[in-house]
Amino acid sequence: MEYNLADLFESVVDVVPDREALVYVDHPGTGTERRLTYAALDAAANRLAHHLIDSGLRPGEHLGLHLYNGVEYLQTGLACLKARLVPVNVNYRYVEEELVYLYRDADLAALVFDAEFTERVAAALPRTEKLRHLVRVGTPPAGAPALDAVEFTQAEADGSPERGFGERSADDLFIIYTGGTTGMPKGVMWRQEDLFFAGLFGGDPAGDPVTRPEELAEKVAAGGGGLTFFPTPPLMHGTSTLTSFVAFNYGQRVAIHRKYVPEEVLRTIEKEKVSSVSLVGDAMLRPLIDALNGPCKGTDMSSLFSVSSSGAIMSETVRAEFQALVPNVLLLNNFGSSESGSNGKATDDSGPEKGFRLEVNERTRVVDPATYEPVAVGEPGRLAQRGHVPLGYYNDERKTAETFFQKDGERWVLLGDMATVDEQGIVTVLGRGSQCINSGGEKVYPEEVEQALKSHPDVYDALVAGVPDPKWGNHVAAVVQLRDGADELTLDAVQSHCRTHVAGYKIPRQLVVTDRIQRSPSGKADYRWAKAVAVEADAVGAEADAAG
Repeated sequence: MEYNLADLFESVVDVVPDREALVYVDHPGTGTERRLTYAALDAAANRLAHHLIDSGLRPGEHLGLHLYNGVEYLQTGLACLKARLVPVNVNYRYVEEELVYLYRDADLAALVFDAEFTERVAAALPRTEKLRHLVRVGTPPAGAPALDAVEFTQAEADGSPERGFGERSADDLFIIYTGGTTGMPKGVMWRQEDLFFAGLFGGDPAGDPVTRPEELAEKVAAGGGGLTFFPTPPLMHGTSTLTSFVAFNYGQRVAIHRKYVPEEVLRTIEKEKVSSVSLVGDAMLRPLIDALNGPCKGTDMSSLFSVSSSGAIMSETVRAEFQALVPNVLLLNNFGSSESGSNGKATDDSGPEKGFRLEVNERTRVVDPATYEPVAVGEPGRLAQRGHVPLGYYNDERKTAETFFQKDGERWVLLGDMATVDEQGIVTVLGRGSQCINSGGEKVYPEEVEQALKSHPDVYDALVAGVPDPKWGNHVAAVVQLRDGADELTLDAVQSHCRTHVAGYKIPRQLVVTDRIQRSPSGKADYRWAKAVAVEADAVGAEADAAG
């Protein structure tokens, strides 16, 4: 047996077939619930895998998952792995032009989609020549275009519940499309063995990686159940899908919701005795705090051991608020990316004063992006990771050449984050180089200023962007969402507060108060939106000054 994700999953199924693997709770208020044991999930994935093979799909072809969270998402992902098809995540917020780009860029041969997206799929289909097989989950809305799609339930019924698949390989691919925050989405190509070690902790998130594939099932058989992992962001983002596979490799249970509704999340934590919740930053943690202080006050959170964030950090202020409500929970700011898997976790002293500090794994370095040599202590460089890294970006040789390199006989990936390293090897992440604001010759990284802003008692959420400035080149603009009931916030108040946390050149020169900060469905920052809002507000202010 090799380090192939389908083989590894099946080895776990064989030792704990009757253990509950997945619970799905629809909401709000529908009462819809599905529970599958490991054996039932395995059989369901087998059925769909056989249907896909019988439909003419062949190993190495790409299948898109254009779905909300649900059993069907994880079932389809497993079916792809079993049939040696390559799963490709599709952002369900994309509109026609974006879908055409992704369907074509990913060379999709098949698509499993939620019926709600029928109109968008139908609009994109004429320009995606390679896409030849469709499977639809649910009933399309009235008036939706007719599509030649197989009903998901029919696809299941047509396929055999038995395995009977051919030999698989550690080289089989798994593609994760990035969110496109710095350009068009890119498909990160992972060998499954590399993804197993870099993104799935080598089968043991709490201990040492396994040293042979068979050891995974041996560990599961020797251990016990009782843990429930609850990835709350959309499965279309790699982190949630990988969290689910971490749980499966551990022989534990996964809980999922269709959409993120804070009150429902808390009810599921209580009812299902959830052990570990994963989310994305303050945008998802703050609503849980609001619910615990409001309609869900008194919710039993005693089963909860950890809350982890990846993709955006939980600020010091928000972590403290949650810790006061749930004192025994471990709050983890994990750091990783679609291109690297896991890099490390934040230190306990991370915050507005010292920045976002990381204890990184031994495969992560801060390097000079020109020479790839390690930087000196205190000097800025780019984060890089070696060893188990992706093969590159699908259909993008130029970007692959810019991002992936060979050094000392190993593959490396150069990440987008700027950072420094101290004498103890602790890394301070400065932020994405692409989002860096050059103001008067000084570099300002938005995440650092956002941490300072969020520590203000009246600020609920914040993003920071650079706005063109005739004097400074760019000035720092703060786009903030106030807490409910907060008084009007002035620029002077923001500047006075930030001055105690960051250097003078990092202090916002412009304040825009908005009803709601726009983020991705998983809570990641939408910096293009923040910049557009700040630039528009700056232009309106300039016109008013001129008129006055």
